[in-house]
Order: sequence, then C-alpha cells, then structure tokens
Amino acid sequence: QVQLVESGGGLVQAGGSLRLSCLGSGPTFSGKIIHWFRQAPGKEYEFVADISWNGLSTHYSDSVQGRFSISRDNTKNTVYLQMNSLKPEDTAVYHCVLDKYWGQGTQVTVSS
Repeated sequence: QVQLVESGGGLVQAGGSLRLSCLGSGPTFSGKIIHWFRQAPGKEYEFVADISWNGLSTHYSDSVQGRFSISRDNTKNTVYLQMNSLKPEDTAVYHCVLDKYWGQGTQVTVSS
C-alpha cells in the first residue's frame, strides 16, 4: 500500500516562492517515477513535472519550465517541488502521484 502526503502549500504574492514536499510510504517509493499534477478551479488536471527514480531525469510542462524544479531524497522518501517566480495562474491544488496512487493535495494560491 502506498500513501502520499503533500505539504508546503499556502498563500504567496506573485513573484514569490514556495517549496512543496511529497512524503511517501511503502517499499516501492524510492524505485518509482514521481509526478506532480495540479488542478486549478474549474479546470482539468495538468501535468507539472516528474522525476525518475534516481533523480537523474526530470521533465516539466512548458508553463513551469525554468521556474519550477523537482528533486527527491530517497533516504527520506520525499520528493520536492521548488516553485519560483510564481504567477496567479499557478494557483491550484497540487498533487504528487506514484503509479495509480494520488496524494490528497496541497493548495497553492498566488495573489496578484
């Protein structure tokens, strides 16, 4: 059984930064790709970023490329999403995902 718990969301002004964390449990966490998705109010889920099991390969959506950075620490079963230069359009609930398992999400709100 896999459990994912996100934290680090909050309210920030445009141009500010936040770092999200995803703490995973279960024996497979360190060997799996981890994804971040987000859902803005009234919109579909949107891919944000992902990271390979060893952290050597990362991918980003065009909308966050150059502003967000994904990393992981397998000794802590944690994946991070560093978000810089935040924009109001980044406002969403952010979820980490492992295979079919989703965390409950953490709210990020960016004020203009």
